[in-house]
Amino acid sequence: MEQKTFMKIAFILVCTLALAFTGSARATDFTQYVNPFIGTGAVHGGLSGNNYPGATVPFGMVQLSPDTREAPDWAQASGYDYNDTTIYGFSHTRLSGTGASDLIDLLLMPTTGNRTSSTFSHEREEAHPGYYQVFLKDEGINAELTATTRTGIHRYTYPETKDAELIIDLDHSANKESWNRKIIHSQIRLINDRTIEGYRIITGWAKLRKVYFHIEFSTPIVSATLRDGDRRYENAPLINGTDLHALLRFGKLNGQPLICKVALSPVSKANAQLNMEQEAGHWEFDRFVTDANTCWEKELSKIKADGSELQKELFYTALYHTMLQPNTFSDVNGEYMTADYTVGKLPGGETHYTTFSLWDTFRGAHPLYTLITPERVPDFVKSMIRQYDSYGYLPIWQLWGQDNYCMIGNHSIPVIVDAVLKGVPDIDVEKAYEAVRNSSLTSHPNSPFHVWEKYGYMPENIQTQSVSITLEQAYDDWCTARLAKKLGKEEDHQHFTHRSGFYRNLYNSDTHFFQPKNDKGEWIEPFDPYKYGANGGYPFTEGNAWQYYWYVPQDIPALIELTGGSKAFEQKLDTFFTSRHQSGELNDNASGFVGQYAHGNEPSHHVAYLYNYAGRPEKTQKYVHHILTELYNNTSSGYAGNDDCGEMSAWYVFSAMGFYPVNPASGEYVIGTPAFNHCTLNLSNGKEFHIEAPRKSPSEFYVRSIQLNGQPLKGFILTHKDIVKGGTMVFKMKK
Repeated sequence: MEQKTFMKIAFILVCTLALAFTGSARATDFTQYVNPFIGTGAVHGGLSGNNYPGATVPFGMVQLSPDTREAPDWAQASGYDYNDTTIYGFSHTRLSGTGASDLIDLLLMPTTGNRTSSTFSHEREEAHPGYYQVFLKDEGINAELTATTRTGIHRYTYPETKDAELIIDLDHSANKESWNRKIIHSQIRLINDRTIEGYRIITGWAKLRKVYFHIEFSTPIVSATLRDGDRRYENAPLINGTDLHALLRFGKLNGQPLICKVALSPVSKANAQLNMEQEAGHWEFDRFVTDANTCWEKELSKIKADGSELQKELFYTALYHTMLQPNTFSDVNGEYMTADYTVGKLPGGETHYTTFSLWDTFRGAHPLYTLITPERVPDFVKSMIRQYDSYGYLPIWQLWGQDNYCMIGNHSIPVIVDAVLKGVPDIDVEKAYEAVRNSSLTSHPNSPFHVWEKYGYMPENIQTQSVSITLEQAYDDWCTARLAKKLGKEEDHQHFTHRSGFYRNLYNSDTHFFQPKNDKGEWIEPFDPYKYGANGGYPFTEGNAWQYYWYVPQDIPALIELTGGSKAFEQKLDTFFTSRHQSGELNDNASGFVGQYAHGNEPSHHVAYLYNYAGRPEKTQKYVHHILTELYNNTSSGYAGNDDCGEMSAWYVFSAMGFYPVNPASGEYVIGTPAFNHCTLNLSNGKEFHIEAPRKSPSEFYVRSIQLNGQPLKGFILTHKDIVKGGTMVFKMKK
């Protein structure tokens, strides 16, 4: 038996066993607590999460969901806004929770009169993991969606008295006014009366994306109109162009649904067909739904949380959102599109992944993966290293197999270093170090290392976002130094350790902030610590000097010393969490405020935990509890900012369990306050780690004491090793 066939059978068996384990009893049905509508639309302005409610499986290539805009853009980055009342169809790829839109490929729209949209209401809309349903009011059509890893499955039930039609739209995309987006070429080809193939080559936020597809129908096509802009062809076998649409007619179906199976590939039409043959060989829609639910049960059951119904809804929806990406980017035969647009081939059993929003996800999501799904981490790491092989440096923000260079730093580095230092198997450590080291030396966008080495900081007149880059690059250098030390590379260890202290060169002892300098070493004036920056032309990235002050996770004692000692550090934190002063307009990503703390964006995420280092853990507990209970809810505006590929969700998952990775590559977690009375991590090594925090009322969120395996926990640090050994941590709670 070939290894890939064995792996496929093993995966199906594991999913089946997971369903058998959970059984039919709702008490152990984790998917029942997932609400995919959380974070799908803002209420009263602001940000909501930018999530989508459609059908997908864990880490899948296909994200099949409705598009409620003709051209989704920044505010509807996933294609869906809960506040909208019109659906324009169902496309097969999208991003979850990002601040910019892309993908939105291959739109299908069922119709009875060549209509390109329909109104809908939430009263006749439903979603749960692996399944989405909506009634299209204008058409009288019930639409249902489900998915496998690489195939989307549609079931459309038409009115019995109407002819069934289906529009395929290859022009539909995210807003073409953003990122100079345009379709370079596309094709629709009718293979026979039940099969269509084609592709689209498009550029945008990700450059030159190739999306191949293979579609099969349960009912034969009676006739077809193909169109490229104004050019129309009746029953033509194929059409090429840049504005392609197909109108397929199936006649009256007499109450029988039309099922469409749509497989994708980044490599070829033949691979798309192969993906369908191996993943979606039958026509039983409900069976696909059950299989998708089974695989979600397997993933969600890795953490068993016992709390209120609302707590479980928020927790399991957050856990679900963390597993919507990274996305599978290799076909069932192991082929994938490399970063230099050639075709690569994986060893048997491996998967190539993409969608690495690393500026966000290195902080919480990737440490969560090493904890609850470590079996996928080697493939995540290898996928990043494959970009290094083509580009010469690791990913910054990888999308559809290419880097869009969005954001700053190179935070593949802490992800890879963390995986190696935690002993994740099946990683070539020397190759990983080569990629990490060279990505820390080879200049690339927003990382001019020749400037870094010359000045010991980023001068703002040479490199904008200079303060944020200096702070974040210093952290990446600390990670590189740590891996060098483990491997006995002492010269590199000393070099990168020295660079990890460069943040000190932008500390102004007069203003008591990190502040921009020019290349002459002069402070740039005027300086306002409350003023916000965006993603260029300002010293701070999506934040201000207050929010970036705390970003020295590699050496918090040194930051405390710079601040003037523990008491001064505590007082500065107090001001941070209470000052509401503003200077000019807020950055679009600034939301979820607690004073200057902005939970809606990642640079603030670790700060509530810093009170521990000043000897005031009760203040950490106060603010973590506030954020957990006030800045997350179960409505369409359930997140205080963009979910950013699961990072906002990862903060909730960690913090609800009672700890958070302040330094995400340290192998340590900082204690906060657990939300649940009982929580169990079912670890991949077969062991369990139990977190017990019994209390009489929710108002008991302060921690009196902690025991780990019957012994007092010293300090406020829980290690990764403590968890993976299994055991029990008991919190004694108080008001």
